[in-house]
Amino acid sequence: MKISIIGYGEMAKAILYGMKSGKWNMESVEIAGRNEEKIKKLSQEFGCKGILIDDYDITGKTVILAVKPYALQEVSMRIKGEADTLISILAGKSLVELQKYIKAKAYIRAMPNIAAKYQASTTAVTGDEEAKDTATEILSKIGDVVWVNSDDEIDMATAIIGSGPAFLAIIAEAISDGGVYTGLKRDIADKLTRGLFKSFSAIGDNFADIKNKVMSPKGTTAEGIYELEKEGVRGKMIKGIVTTYEKSKKI
Repeated sequence: MKISIIGYGEMAKAILYGMKSGKWNMESVEIAGRNEEKIKKLSQEFGCKGILIDDYDITGKTVILAVKPYALQEVSMRIKGEADTLISILAGKSLVELQKYIKAKAYIRAMPNIAAKYQASTTAVTGDEEAKDTATEILSKIGDVVWVNSDDEIDMATAIIGSGPAFLAIIAEAISDGGVYTGLKRDIADKLTRGLFKSFSAIGDNFADIKNKVMSPKGTTAEGIYELEKEGVRGKMIKGIVTTYEKSKKI
């Protein structure tokens, strides 16, 4: 399978890291873009072929489109041919829009996150069923793959998967700050916070059940949760997800 990644931003590099770490045959991978220096650097780093995008022929290739959403039309004007499968990670760009600009036999929309670099992304995927196995094979190299049923569900997933790391970073920073406020040294507070996230991700229980198991009557956790609820933290987090989703529909 010939893989072509168009773009060289952070997500493109994260996918390349994940594929290389996942023992993908990097000689079958091409990286394409406008900046010759950046393309050359990435091709040397990952052992793949670097190609300038002008008049780039995508025929017979599985193309991973990893540019900024606003660059879709410009990219379409620089390439030629028909891809076997187009896998787009462009936020807010529907399957219909992709079909309008780039020719392919099958279309996939995917939303990974920056943890792809560590093979720890959770990637939401939708599109043509005939390309599902191909997309899963590639994207599983960078983490878990979750198939959703529509464009709209990808936009919903984007608010959690794509933007979620930034939201969690704010929460993590606040938890660590709270530890420092109570008297912990910063390095210890940070280490404890990272350990908290790692241990939480290993718990398979329902979220409410986790809270209920930790929250005892008149206990310290109950006091902390009371304060968080009083400050409306839960509602603000929900609003953050909703507004992120709404923004993705306007891109």
